[in-house]
Amino acid sequence: MTAARRLAAIMFTDTVGSTASAQLDEAGALRNLQEQGRLFRPILAEFGGREIKSTGDGFLVEFESALKAVQCAVELQRRLHERDTEPGVQPTRVRIGIHLGDVEQRDGDIFGDAVNIAARMEPIADPGGVCVSAQVHDQVRNKLPFQLERLGARSLKGLQEPMEVFRVRLPWLAPETETSAASGSRVAILPFTNMSPDATDQYFADGLTEELIATVSKIHDLSVISRTSVMQYKNQAKRVAEIGRELGVTRVLEGSVRKAGKRIRVTVQLIDTAGDKHLWAETYDRELDDIFAVQSAIAEKVAGELGLRLVKSERESLEKKPTQSSEAYTLYLRGLQLFQERSEDSIRQARQCFERALEIDPRFARAYVALADCHLYLANRGLEPEHEAAAKARSALAHATDLDPDLPELHAALSHLHFNEDNGPAAEAEARQAIELNPSSAGPSHILAELAGVRGETDQMLKFRETASRLDPVNPTNVGSLGEALLFSGREADALEYWRKMEVLFPRQVAEHRAEYYLSKGDLAGAKEHLSLREHLPSPERLWTTWVRGSIAALEGLRPQALAAIRELETSGFGPIRYNLVAIIHLLLGDVDSYFANMERALDAHSMFPLAVMYHPLTAKAREDPRYPLLVERLRQLIGFAAH
Repeated sequence: MTAARRLAAIMFTDTVGSTASAQLDEAGALRNLQEQGRLFRPILAEFGGREIKSTGDGFLVEFESALKAVQCAVELQRRLHERDTEPGVQPTRVRIGIHLGDVEQRDGDIFGDAVNIAARMEPIADPGGVCVSAQVHDQVRNKLPFQLERLGARSLKGLQEPMEVFRVRLPWLAPETETSAASGSRVAILPFTNMSPDATDQYFADGLTEELIATVSKIHDLSVISRTSVMQYKNQAKRVAEIGRELGVTRVLEGSVRKAGKRIRVTVQLIDTAGDKHLWAETYDRELDDIFAVQSAIAEKVAGELGLRLVKSERESLEKKPTQSSEAYTLYLRGLQLFQERSEDSIRQARQCFERALEIDPRFARAYVALADCHLYLANRGLEPEHEAAAKARSALAHATDLDPDLPELHAALSHLHFNEDNGPAAEAEARQAIELNPSSAGPSHILAELAGVRGETDQMLKFRETASRLDPVNPTNVGSLGEALLFSGREADALEYWRKMEVLFPRQVAEHRAEYYLSKGDLAGAKEHLSLREHLPSPERLWTTWVRGSIAALEGLRPQALAAIRELETSGFGPIRYNLVAIIHLLLGDVDSYFANMERALDAHSMFPLAVMYHPLTAKAREDPRYPLLVERLRQLIGFAAH
């Protein structure tokens, strides 16, 4: 039979929590779904919807018109809302996703990217809500009595580029229940409590937290908050409702682990942050060798409680063991904890743990990736020769590629390596592959933002920074990266408001960025105030404080003090990144020639801060110089991007 292709609006519906409901009351759940079908089908017919098939707890429907599809979806949710308010009725919450695109009909079914995208759009909707793609939005805007709220670009499984998503604002949804995009499928895994007799086993609890985040992130329709953000809540007594608001999630997973010899006990519970309700709890008493089965079971249970269906590839990925050796895995977890301490000694100790793990199991792909991360970290901070570290990282990643080429962490590390080597196209390709394999990974979005900025695409730069911030909302790195992206995109007021909101959580980082902001405005009193504030907070970084003092002196016309700061930066072993800071002090002194000379040094050393050169208000004067476009052209050519 010849396949027929046509443009169609595709609607997917799914009943929230149907799997869990069926486990509790199979007969009642079946009756509820049958009643839902009786309610839905006349409405589908009213708006010209053609039911392609029922998935048991939802529908796949085709419409000739995007407008009719959205009107139908709104009417379905309105009728369900009215029904749920009736006495004695079991409430039913449904998510609906709609996309417009080409479909192919074969044997009564439809296929194509439009079907797949609509299926991926549906889990982003709030329970009781409707989400649509940009293609649908363009067809229906100004034709509905409801606002379409932009939720930003989202990475969807199977697509190279993120897609714009919009939410239909339904008036009967209470503001407090209408959460941010994908809140129904966003989860935070809080740091596990160490209940082991030996307090030094804390590394096992921290490592298990990180591994669970990685495991649950394999479920593509589930957005998982990154490790850096959740670890901010370690040993804190905050209520889950407050944590949920700060992280933008409606579900948190918390638990404890007790390790005694070769036995482990893992206790977990999934909590609804809005009502502080326990949705599910379980205790696993197992041998240490069974830890991977425990992680997989938890991931599958979380998906089921959130009404998500796992595809075959996701189940296979969850069931794959990273290593057959519990000893190698224990060393790996110890290494993860040491790596997160981020000191020179801890990184070197972490490297030793990963090397020992690989001696035990030379086929442990993730240990190779972690080893490469250690080398890259040491090189970035001038603690290991760059070429030597790059060679070691490249070798480790080659081993990992041979063993597990679909490992998300592998492609994130490869992106980092290529970025360090100024290979822009390769860094971009690997970052996109990492996101494709794990949409919850925030790190690759930072690299994509940097590369977009180098190309001059400030809207894309900001979009990727926003994505990273959404996945890792209370990461100190975002205080700089997102705030600067807002500032560099011309949204100065938004940058200041963002820093104001983050000040309570991260006073050190906010003080630094506000000091730089006031410097750029020539407000020396404001710069001095925030410099003093930063110096009185823990662990002031001498590289930064020396630079800011030199910059203030330059703007005050105190040339000897500014030159003294330059000498300190040049002679104190700060590494090649100092060229960027020395250049700015020279620029503020009015020595534009020395600015460009130092930026050439930074470029030759692969240590230039390109976004600061191209967008920072402090360097605006240099961008008026005829040498500036030549510098940017050389940067783009070095990275592998054609000049714009």
